[in-house]
Amino acid sequence: MAHAFILSDDTVLCRQMPDGWWPLQIQLPQSRTGSDEQAYRLGHVTLHESLSPNHWQSDDNNNMDSLSSDLINENTAQTFTAPSTTAMTYDYAVAHNVTLPIIAESSTDTFVPYRQLINNIPVALSDQISQAIQLLRWQADTQFCSRCASPTVHADQDERAMVCPVCQLRQYPRVQPCVISAITRPNPVTDEMQILLAHHHRHGQQKLPPMYGLIAGFVEVGENLEHAVVREVAEEVNISVSDIRYVSSQPWPFPSNLMLGFRASYASGDIIIQEDELAHADFFDLSNLPKIPPKGSIARELIDQIAKEQGILL
Repeated sequence: MAHAFILSDDTVLCRQMPDGWWPLQIQLPQSRTGSDEQAYRLGHVTLHESLSPNHWQSDDNNNMDSLSSDLINENTAQTFTAPSTTAMTYDYAVAHNVTLPIIAESSTDTFVPYRQLINNIPVALSDQISQAIQLLRWQADTQFCSRCASPTVHADQDERAMVCPVCQLRQYPRVQPCVISAITRPNPVTDEMQILLAHHHRHGQQKLPPMYGLIAGFVEVGENLEHAVVREVAEEVNISVSDIRYVSSQPWPFPSNLMLGFRASYASGDIIIQEDELAHADFFDLSNLPKIPPKGSIARELIDQIAKEQGILL
């Protein structure tokens, strides 16, 4: 019997469990699982298996520790593999008579924002929900051909592609690479390790204390990843960096990014912020950080990794 996650924009139907919210997989009617059914229909997608981090990490690699939740067993967070399944929009489920639980904010079953979930569920499950959000949005955004504007249809044989029956253009899900960089230096006075943090306008000016994050930006056409790191840092804070090295990645469905995490060392220059992007940026001692991104994000993973190396638990 097939099952499906139910989504509404970037929220997921979840059930309140003793340890927090857990995404529900709703059993589908038998008529929706026959061999004549396509894997991809507008509002309904097939999700590939999502592997646990221990498939690519060594036993002593703790880079992803910060992505595991306080609400789940750390070993489970790193070893849980999400098997292939399906996902559909709430509207699709209603239109196709899928039996849903009573959904209300006051009940044990309700829609929970993805950003709220990522710290409470295993990494593989978080990545699979990200996959669902991105595929359903891609479907909604590619209903018409970008070349001739004709209505598109799904490709045959379960291929992830929207095809124009007029000009035959095939549109595939696009992943947008985005670099995010943790830049460090010794404090010029005390020699304590510092990290460059910035307060972005998108985090809002009214929330106190203000949220500080890392320098990040999209990779431009013709750039390699290291070039993107150098350019973004220079554009946003006017400094030069060296010793650029890749750490890890995270799929991020806002809108459809692959976040590529790097570390680098401060080389030269005085901070001058790009005012249309940032409200403030500075180097902060690791022992005295402002409000930083929550666990579950790659920004927090990078910050936690550096702090751990300095014997600091955030």
